[in-house]
Amino acid sequence: MTKNIARIAVLVVVVAAVLYPLIWMIGSSLKSPEEISNNLSVIPREFTWSNYDKGWTSLDIVFGRFFLNSAIIALATVLANCVSCLLAAYAFARLQFRGRALFFTIMIGTLLLPHHVLLIPQYLLFNNFGWINTPLPLVVPKMLATEAFFVFLMVQFMRGIPRELDEAAKIDGADPYRIFRHVIFPLARPALVTTAIFSFIWTWNDFLPQLIYLNDLSHYTVPVALRLFVDSSGQSSIGPMFAMSVLSLLPVFLFFLAFQRLLVEGINTAGLKG
Repeated sequence: MTKNIARIAVLVVVVAAVLYPLIWMIGSSLKSPEEISNNLSVIPREFTWSNYDKGWTSLDIVFGRFFLNSAIIALATVLANCVSCLLAAYAFARLQFRGRALFFTIMIGTLLLPHHVLLIPQYLLFNNFGWINTPLPLVVPKMLATEAFFVFLMVQFMRGIPRELDEAAKIDGADPYRIFRHVIFPLARPALVTTAIFSFIWTWNDFLPQLIYLNDLSHYTVPVALRLFVDSSGQSSIGPMFAMSVLSLLPVFLFFLAFQRLLVEGINTAGLKG
């Protein structure tokens, strides 16, 4: 009994430490600027609900526009990553072709390459294409299976699917396309859901590429727009900024909850190893 109480106490302390920054941000979104700097408690002395109204309407464009831009880019990235990485992973995991091991090794090697090294050549390339200040540089590369982490994730998952299923499908006359469509694709749902979750979260929270490629205010996404609450002199509308930061977490939270259910269901119904 004592051990159980001690474990629960430790878990409560860990959860409180992890959630404290989030709770503090929510509390700060309801404080006045003066109280944010003077009151270290997570509970406001006086609730300032106007922070949400100011944050939503105080910029030159209604903040909902930035939510729409982020949603379009994030959902397009999710679709592009899921389709392209699934196809690439199927080729590496189940098909036989010359140079497969070499190409797979090169793909894994790209994980060691810092993303910032590619920013300048990619910017010059997309500038020549006329894609600057459009969502295309943020979405089109994802259609080419450039996210090696997700390809590797799906390859490892597919390698765990018994090859006897492929052989049985071949005996029934299925070609590689039909094997992919009717065998691999339904069983790869857990890996697809994981890819979708991380693609959405990473894209929604991404800042640097969106700052580089999107120049017009009307094209800004939520992470870039949050910086608008700090002006060139260093003065900030910190209350409205916290309020919009809280709202920016809601789509990520809801997306994760929806897909987490599908992830658990997929894992429970895909136990084919062994």
